Amino acid sequence: VQLQASGGGLVQAGGSLRLSCEASGRTFSSYVMGWFRQAPGKEREFVAAISASGGSTYYADSVKGRFTISRSNAKDTVYLQMNSLKPEDTAVYYCNAARLFNTYWGQGTLVTVSS
Repeated sequence: VQLQASGGGLVQAGGSLRLSCEASGRTFSSYVMGWFRQAPGKEREFVAAISASGGSTYYADSVKGRFTISRSNAKDTVYLQMNSLKPEDTAVYYCNAARLFNTYWGQGTLVTVSS
């Protein structure tokens, strides 16, 4: 699976961004998809995940109520809608595809939130 993330950029605190991650190469609809992020000097952390069917979603406490993960299996794409952004959301955001013992990572997209 190849993953291409996009949609990052510079936004003011309180603003919104929508990240996209398009997959190619395998059966997208069979993968659990997730978003992770890595801030400067910190370890990569979980942000959100969505089941293969899209029926279940999971969020880190730090983003619950502000971020929404969704997917379109018809478009082989997973999205992360980010609202009410805070400076502490500044990070490189990575999409992830997982199934059984296989996991794949995209190249990351930078989100910078100014105060």
